[in-house]
Amino acid sequence: MLDDLTLREVFHIRVSVLGAISTIMISIVLFILLISALIIYTPVRNVLPGYSANLRQQLIQESARVDSLQADLTLQRQYLDVIKQLTAGDIQTDSVQSLDSIQRVERAMILEQQRHEATERFKSQYELRERDRLLLFDASASRTVPQLYRPVRGAVVQSADPKEQRYAVSIHTAKNEHVLSVTRGTVVMAQRMEDNTFIMIVDNKPFTAVYRHIAKTLKTQGMTVEAGEVIGLVDGTKDLELEIWDAGTFVNPEEVIVW
Repeated sequence: MLDDLTLREVFHIRVSVLGAISTIMISIVLFILLISALIIYTPVRNVLPGYSANLRQQLIQESARVDSLQADLTLQRQYLDVIKQLTAGDIQTDSVQSLDSIQRVERAMILEQQRHEATERFKSQYELRERDRLLLFDASASRTVPQLYRPVRGAVVQSADPKEQRYAVSIHTAKNEHVLSVTRGTVVMAQRMEDNTFIMIVDNKPFTAVYRHIAKTLKTQGMTVEAGEVIGLVDGTKDLELEIWDAGTFVNPEEVIVW
């Protein structure tokens, strides 16, 4: 470069192919180092593909943690509010809603106790319906008839008539009703008949009870049963038949059982 007034050379630059290539390579290296430093040490890396996914996952986790802390703070605030109201006497103790697991357990215990009481009431009512007890007298034989239970809930649709050699009463009942033993005794017979129903005989000398058309037996031969105990089920298609004998003498079930 020359000075315009004196025409002297001020400075000069000698350019060669090797020098140009070296200058370009050095510039590229410096540029790469600058970009790397920006990516490593500055938040610029978050806008690059690959880094934003990790940041998003971290943000989601932090957001969930903040929500959990917010919920805990809300519960704590409610708890403190209730304590303050109780201390001030603004609300009654039994009006406080449960805020922790201990109170929920206590409430569950109360519900379980109520359910147990309801079950016991139902059982007592059921036993009263099933076990109608009455001490009667057979005037013709001058013999006291023992306590007899109603064999099944239903209606007598056909009475016994010894003159026609019909010694059983027929009882119409609903499906799957329980058949109860009218007296305490031993099951001396539990046998399937040709019509695919069972005949059961419960003997308690001198009394004997004969049941016919039982769909399913719940006691087997040789077992001892108590008065009022379930011995079988009826299917409702055939009426249950019951005979009662006293030392070989016919006893009309309608006269010794309260229906």
